[in-house]
Amino acid sequence: MDIAVREIGKGASLSQFMHVPHVTQGHDPYWVAPIALLESPRLNPKKNPWFQNGEAALFVAERGGKLVGRISAQVDHNHLKTYNDATGFFGFFETIDDQAVVDALFKAAADWLRAKGMTRCVGPFSFNINDESGLLIDGFNCPPRMVMGHAQPYYQTLVEAAGFTKVVDMRAYLTPMDTGLPFKQLKWLKRALDRNPSLNVRPIDMSRYDEEMAAVGHIFRTAWAENWGSIPQTDAELHHMAAEMKLIMIPELVSIATVDGKPAAMCLALPDLNEMTRDLKGKLFPFGWAKLVWRLLTRRSFVSGTRVLLMGVMPEYKNKPMGSVLALLTVGAVRDAQLKLRMPVAEMSWVLETNTQTCHSIEDIGGRVYKTYRMYEKAL
Repeated sequence: MDIAVREIGKGASLSQFMHVPHVTQGHDPYWVAPIALLESPRLNPKKNPWFQNGEAALFVAERGGKLVGRISAQVDHNHLKTYNDATGFFGFFETIDDQAVVDALFKAAADWLRAKGMTRCVGPFSFNINDESGLLIDGFNCPPRMVMGHAQPYYQTLVEAAGFTKVVDMRAYLTPMDTGLPFKQLKWLKRALDRNPSLNVRPIDMSRYDEEMAAVGHIFRTAWAENWGSIPQTDAELHHMAAEMKLIMIPELVSIATVDGKPAAMCLALPDLNEMTRDLKGKLFPFGWAKLVWRLLTRRSFVSGTRVLLMGVMPEYKNKPMGSVLALLTVGAVRDAQLKLRMPVAEMSWVLETNTQTCHSIEDIGGRVYKTYRMYEKAL
C-alpha cells in the first residue's frame, strides 16, 4: 500500500502524533510512555516558550489508514543566530521497521526545511539540544531516565540507510552513589578546601527558588556555551524549565558552590519521573492521576534513582585545579544526599564522547557507560 505523510495542521488535534510511539514501541517492556497531559503542552506553541524563537512542522505517516511513523522538522532561530549555518533539525522520530516509511518521513521533513532556506539537517532533537536529544543506539535492555529517549535497535539502521551520518555520540553513565573518591583526590580536595576558606557548598534554598534557579541557569548557560551544538536558553525557557522542575525537585539534590559568595558551580539531580509514571501507560485517567500525585508527594521513598540533569563550572575556573575542586564538591554533595535519601544510583547524562575530562571524572567515581545516543547529519 502507498504511504501517506500528512502534516498536523495548526489547531488540529495532536492525538495521532502522540499516539505513534504506542504503535512503534508499545510492545517493548522497557519503553516508558509519555504522559499525554504533559506531552501536549510541549507541542503547543502557546505553552512552550521554545516557539518564541523557533518554528516546527509535525508529520505523521500512514499506510492503509494506520499510523506507521512520525517526525518533526524545526528551525531554531537562536541556533541560526549563534552559528549562521543554515542548519535545521529533525526530531520526535518514530517508525515501524520499514525503510519506505522512513524515507517518506525524511522527505517530508527535508522538503519543509529546504523551503525555510536550510541546507543541512541535524538530529534528532525534540525540539533542540536543551531538550531530548540523540537516537539511542546502545543500551536497549533497560528503561530510559526522564527526558532521555528510547528507540528500537532497527531505528539506527533505517536512519543511516536514509543517508544520515554520525556527528557525535552522547554517553549516559550509570553511577553508584556509594563509591568513594580515590585517595589521591580526597587528599587533594582537603588541601584545596583548607586553602580556600571562601569556598562553600550548599543545597538550593527553596524559599528563594526563582533567584536560586536563575543562578543555576546562568551557570548552565555559561558553562556549556562552548559545547558542541550549544544553544543558550532564553530567560523564558529557563523560567519554564524551573517551574517544571519544582514539581519534583528535592532541595538536597541540588548543590551550589560559591566562591566569595558568588555562584561558581552547580550540580542538579532530579528523582526519576519515569520511575513514577512507567506503569501508567501515558494515561492519568481514571486513576493514574491519584497514583502520580501520591508518588510525587512520597518521591523520596518511591524513587530509587535520579538523573543528574545539569552540571557546570563557571568558565573562569575551567581547566584549573579549582574547577576540578568545584566539580567534585558539588557532585559529592549530591551523592551524599542521595545515599541519605536511599537513592543508590544516578544516571549522569548526557556527556559528549569528546568531553574526555568529564568522562574520566565520572569513570573515576565508578560510573559506566550503559546507554549511547547518537546525533546525525545530512546535507539537504
